[in-house]
Amino acid sequence: MKKRRNQLPILSILTVSVVLLTSAGRSSSQIAPSTTYNKQGAAKTTTLRLGIISINNAKIPTGPTGWAIQQGKLLPELRKLGITEVKTFSFPNGPNLNEALVAGQLDVGIYGDTPALVAKANGMPTRLISQEQVGMNAWLLAKKNGVRSVAELKGQKVATSKGSYMHRYLMGLLQKTGLQNQVTVVHLLPNEAQAALQRGDVAAIAASTGTGPLLSSKGFPVIDEASKHPDLRGTSVTVATEAFLTQYPKLPQTWNQVKLASVKSIKANPEAYYQFHSQVSGYSVDIVKASFPIKQFPEEPFPKQGLALLEGTKQFLVSQKLTRSDFKINDWVASQ
Repeated sequence: MKKRRNQLPILSILTVSVVLLTSAGRSSSQIAPSTTYNKQGAAKTTTLRLGIISINNAKIPTGPTGWAIQQGKLLPELRKLGITEVKTFSFPNGPNLNEALVAGQLDVGIYGDTPALVAKANGMPTRLISQEQVGMNAWLLAKKNGVRSVAELKGQKVATSKGSYMHRYLMGLLQKTGLQNQVTVVHLLPNEAQAALQRGDVAAIAASTGTGPLLSSKGFPVIDEASKHPDLRGTSVTVATEAFLTQYPKLPQTWNQVKLASVKSIKANPEAYYQFHSQVSGYSVDIVKASFPIKQFPEEPFPKQGLALLEGTKQFLVSQKLTRSDFKINDWVASQ
C-alpha cells in the first residue's frame, strides 16, 4: 500500500475535511434512485439509499439499524410509508459519506457525529433523526517499543481519519495536554493507519471501535482512551436529507419505532446480536464486545447524554473555527 506523505497541522486538518473528498470511488451512476411517478408527473424516490461507514465494505450496517434489517423488521415498516427498497452503500470515512449526501447520491446516513456536525454547520441540508450509539470510545495506540505516554508524542506524527469522531477526540486530547501545536497529525484511513503503525511510520494512531481493541490484543500499547475523558467520547448519528424528508415526513417516527424495538431485541438476545455483528464486521466476538457495549445503544431517539455530547463537540468545533457557523442542535432535530 502506498504511503501517504501529506502532513497537516492539527488545527487545519478538519477544515480541509469539509472540502469534501472523493466518495470512495462511487459515481452518481452507481448510486442511482429508483423512481415511480405520481399522477402529476413528479418523480418520487421509492428506494431509500443508506450510507454507512465500514472498513471492509460491508453491505449491511451493524448496531440497532443493522439488527433490524437482519431480522427483517425495517423494510416492512418503511413500506407503509411508500418506500419499497433499502440499498446500502459503505464508505471508509465520514467526509466521503458527506460528499455522497451533497451530491444527492444518498438519502440517509449513519456515521460519526463530528463529520455530521461539520456538514450541517457548513450548510448541508440534513436533519438529525436519531442517535444510534452514545458514548463511543476511541483508542490512542502507540507503536511497539515507542512512546508510552501522551506527553512523549511531542514532536511526533500521529495518524487518524480526518473529519472523524476519533479525530475530534485526538484534537481535544492534544488541546487538553497543550500539545496541539507540537504534534503532526497525518490523515490515514483506518486500514492505512493500522499498516503505518505496524511499520513504525507513525508514533501512534487514534483508532476507532473495532480497530482499537484489535490492535491492543496484538500488543500495541494503549496510551490513552476517550473513555478517560467523558467529554471526548463520540456518538453515532442518523441523518436524512431534507429533500427525502419532504417526500417522507413520517420517516423519523417510523425509524425510531423500529430502532426502539431493535434495541430491546438486542438487550434480550445479546449473544445473538454479537454473533451477527461479528459476521458483518469481520471482528471476533471479543473485539465486538469490547468495542460496542450494548449499554451504548439508547432506546430513546436523543438521550440527554447524547445531546450533551453533540453540543460539546459542536462547541469545540466552533471554538476552533473548524466550522463556518454555529447552529442550535434542537433546530437540527427532525420532527418525530
